[in-house]
Amino acid sequence: MAGHRTKTRGSVMFGIVRPCSHRLGEALSAQWMAHLCGLCLALRGDHGQFARLVTNYDGLLVSVLTEAQADRERSAGWRRTAGPCALRGMRTASVARGEGARLAAAVSLVLASAKVRDHMADGDGLLARRPVALAARRVAAGWGRAGARTGSEVGFDTALLVDAVDRQVGIEALAGPGTPILTVTEPTETATAAAFAHTAVLAGRPGNVEPLAEAGRLFGRLAHLLDAVEDREADAASGAWNPLTATGTSLAEARRLADDALHGMRLALREVVWGSEDSPGKHGAEGKLAHMLLVHELRRSVDHAFGTVARCSAHQPGPYGQAQPPGPYGPPPQGGPQNPYAGGDPYGGGNPYGDGNPYGGAGGFGGGGSGGFGDGPSGQQPRGRRGFWAGCGMFWLLCCTCKLCCAKEYEGPWSRKKRRGCCRDCDCDCCDCCGCDC
Repeated sequence: MAGHRTKTRGSVMFGIVRPCSHRLGEALSAQWMAHLCGLCLALRGDHGQFARLVTNYDGLLVSVLTEAQADRERSAGWRRTAGPCALRGMRTASVARGEGARLAAAVSLVLASAKVRDHMADGDGLLARRPVALAARRVAAGWGRAGARTGSEVGFDTALLVDAVDRQVGIEALAGPGTPILTVTEPTETATAAAFAHTAVLAGRPGNVEPLAEAGRLFGRLAHLLDAVEDREADAASGAWNPLTATGTSLAEARRLADDALHGMRLALREVVWGSEDSPGKHGAEGKLAHMLLVHELRRSVDHAFGTVARCSAHQPGPYGQAQPPGPYGPPPQGGPQNPYAGGDPYGGGNPYGDGNPYGGAGGFGGGGSGGFGDGPSGQQPRGRRGFWAGCGMFWLLCCTCKLCCAKEYEGPWSRKKRRGCCRDCDCDCCDCCGCDC
């Protein structure tokens, strides 16, 4: 261990579940965004604007699980209409609120505090400078106290998370060749099990505590393993500590453990009673989003980490190399894009403005019409242009929130026309979205 920089991964939710809106569909995407915005607003409401920095994808799974288990009567007040937000293109939206969002906020704050302390111990980047490290230490301490306070208000003891982080450091210091990799992942498993299980308490489903604790334990295992797999080469190059390298665990063994965890999560989730359902095993309308995220999306995350993901037909390369959505006649055949209105093209190429349109949908430069470079309805005209300075402000907001590159759709900063993020296409397999009985 001498001379090697440690890099603690334990007990942190890493953002391994990153769903594609193309797979979720409009209804589930709206639910997903409701929980994401709800977590962000819960952080702002309880702890100020700066706390919104700790918003993360996996943390909001706590909010999703809480709402998915509650019956309609109990969850009646768990949504509200939020005002316009720059990150939603200045539109209002229905967002999650209540104990689930607050628990997600508490977990996110405590784990973000631990992550900052970890980077400080490693001397990463600017944190190697003493003035910056001192400021970061104060921020981390404030987040830790805020998370503990909010956790206490919803009946969750965040000391479980802090203890897991502290134990992780000692376990990594002692781990070496021959140490079981599951010994290293145990603190992460314990922390996520506690968070998942408490969602059952908040939802008034005590019978769900045990299966959700098991699902959370396995989710924590996957989070730790996938993070180690994805960082393996970079850690080797930088000399950072990596659990797979340190314990001598092969990628094949890591994949076996990941697949076992996925299977175990499926079995555990079958024991959960969701929403208005009166028996376990049926996720129903309330549990559909949780099922999609923890069964389908998590499996794709594993495939992506190990490089075995396949691209769906909606994201096959178009005639100019970029991914394309399916046109009105379905995806292009394997031999290349074809003109949908003729048997072939005498000039050797497909119709660039039909199914192979590199700019979007099936006709012209828009989603079926002339409404800009996007998926919006063809007959919908954009609102009036923004002024120069207002457009500049929106441009920087879009840059800082990655919407310019990652959003499926956003409004142009000046023109307000529908645009599509240049890196929006993802690796996904949309063939079996939710027709399963698991």
